[in-house]
Amino acid sequence: MAAVAGPLRSIDGVLLHVSKPIPGATEVLQFLHDYNIPFILLTNGGGKHETERVRDLSEKLGVPLSTDNFVQSHTPFRELLEGPDSLRDKTVLVTGSDYEKCRAIFKEYGFQNVVTPADIYAADPTIFPFQPVSTFTAPSQPLPKPLYHPSTSPTTSSVPSPSELAPYLKIDAIFILNDPRDWALDTQILTDLLLSHGGYLGTYSAHNGAATLPNRGWQRDGQPRLYFSNADLLWSAAHPLPRLGQGAFQAALAGLWRRVTAGAAELERTCIGKPFGGTYRFAERVLARHRSEVLRRLVAGTAAAGAATTTTTTTGRRREGGEGEGKEGEAAGGGDGLKTVYMVGDNPESDIAGANGHVSEDGAEWVSVLVKTGVWREGRGAKLGGEFKPRAVVDDVKAAVEWALRREGWRQGDWEGKKLS
Repeated sequence: MAAVAGPLRSIDGVLLHVSKPIPGATEVLQFLHDYNIPFILLTNGGGKHETERVRDLSEKLGVPLSTDNFVQSHTPFRELLEGPDSLRDKTVLVTGSDYEKCRAIFKEYGFQNVVTPADIYAADPTIFPFQPVSTFTAPSQPLPKPLYHPSTSPTTSSVPSPSELAPYLKIDAIFILNDPRDWALDTQILTDLLLSHGGYLGTYSAHNGAATLPNRGWQRDGQPRLYFSNADLLWSAAHPLPRLGQGAFQAALAGLWRRVTAGAAELERTCIGKPFGGTYRFAERVLARHRSEVLRRLVAGTAAAGAATTTTTTTGRRREGGEGEGKEGEAAGGGDGLKTVYMVGDNPESDIAGANGHVSEDGAEWVSVLVKTGVWREGRGAKLGGEFKPRAVVDDVKAAVEWALRREGWRQGDWEGKKLS
């Protein structure tokens, strides 16, 4: 076969369940590692920096992993640091399961001015006239600029001038990194910002509800852009039934926005994570770079060992005397890029739909494989039709990799007794 890479695989429900390895997961990863089959881990999870998450996964799974082949839900946000619209030096609001950890992640990414809902609440407790969940609001830091406080209740006819607003805090973008814990506080602050003039809390846009403007003026006055890292409505946890995820928070905010705008506007936001195309394009670039590095190490190792009669196929299989087992028998280091990518996941609405809908910029074939160890169960959940229909449904990740190997022409004996069976 020509260059075949993969699988890309989800984590919760595919490799782990409640922080414990699913049977066969460790053996599968070790097999892929030992046979130099390039793969990445692609998850809608988040809330930790990539280095911390990879370290935790390596310990739990007992397999060496690195950030080079790991993509979590908010990893692609790093791309917003570059380009003409860079947010590197802008002020961004981040929220998630742990405000301070969210701040630390974004600081480590390179965002210079990061605030949290806890910072805003500490600066002005009247912004939320209820008792917040103190566990999440207690840690706070001073705001980089003070909040604007209008002398009277703001209206569409009382928008302050730019010079009046210049000394005050302006939020340029809002990021939801992972599942928020204090939905009430977060929803209040996010709604205030989406109704504001230019991202200044305490203001109300003159464009709101204007019939002559696109979207009737809602979110048309320099309000901060809203980014979600994960659209999963449900996820697999310790409870027997799936639990609500970040997608549920997004749905709640969108429903509230329809009420606030009297049904005149849908909430405008940017969603990444599975199943959205931007995340799959990002993941394919990461996989391609990782594959190139795997092949580079193989070629360097072969040259150093002087192995004149042993080469490696683009999937990492050894072949003796130059006789290839694949369809084309191309040696490692060949010029071809990715040809086939296997997406192994447990959620039809994110993993399977995303893989089925992804159009590779380099023409790679994406093959979706659904496992039964996570969100999806037979007789419960999404029907496996249309965009949710996988190429194969198997019991677990071990069966998924075996299915992929057979599809690529590997004989049973190629992996029997090699940590996979």
